[in-house]
Amino acid sequence: MINKFEIKSHNGPGRLGKLDNKITPRLFFKNDLKISPSEGSAYNVDKEIAKFNVDETLRLAKENVDICDVAVIQGSKYIDLRIECLKELENIGYNGFIIANGDELLLHPRDLVDIIVNLKINAKANSYFIFSFAEASFMPLLTYMGIDGFLSESSNYYSYLNALITPTKTYDLNTYPIYENITQKELEEKNIKSLEFVIKEIQTHIKNNSLRNLVEERSNTNPQNISTLKILDKNYMDFLLEYSPLF
Repeated sequence: MINKFEIKSHNGPGRLGKLDNKITPRLFFKNDLKISPSEGSAYNVDKEIAKFNVDETLRLAKENVDICDVAVIQGSKYIDLRIECLKELENIGYNGFIIANGDELLLHPRDLVDIIVNLKINAKANSYFIFSFAEASFMPLLTYMGIDGFLSESSNYYSYLNALITPTKTYDLNTYPIYENITQKELEEKNIKSLEFVIKEIQTHIKNNSLRNLVEERSNTNPQNISTLKILDKNYMDFLLEYSPLF
């Protein structure tokens, strides 16, 4: 089911858009999305298994296209399967997509860059992408690559792990007891506020054509961030420059 997604402006591949009268990039709450069932696949599996799961995902997506507005892009670590899944889902009638295995992709910077960039290159202009389990420090870089939103459930995920999300770092409260005797619910609320702040940061930097500045600032927060940005710059400069303003 196609949702009207309007692109308002670009800052590199990152973009401000409008979806359901709300500005993107944004946080998406699962209860507000009608997500098509999919056949989940582990990140590092044989290609035959990943292919089977893509085929099952497409079958389920086709059966539920009249009642769902977001589909899941499966394909594990295989770029060609991810692209195949995307294109078939678009043909079925979807334009909103969740990228599966987000938590694993963050641990594999080269695969993360290759998969997101190739999905963006092959997607239709009115398709939007949602990332799951993103750490806050990674969100500006993911937006810079073209991600349009993030599932809010990462706040619950990290609170379950007793981890505090901040814009620059995720703290294990067992090791860094910044808050003592905090309940999981209280921690989840703090994590949501951090995610909402980072979204506002990102939106403002896109409006000011300074998203790249924010990305570079946050790239120093952890090794995966640094590696991801270096790989992106080295391998996909043409992709980055396509929407960058000329001065």
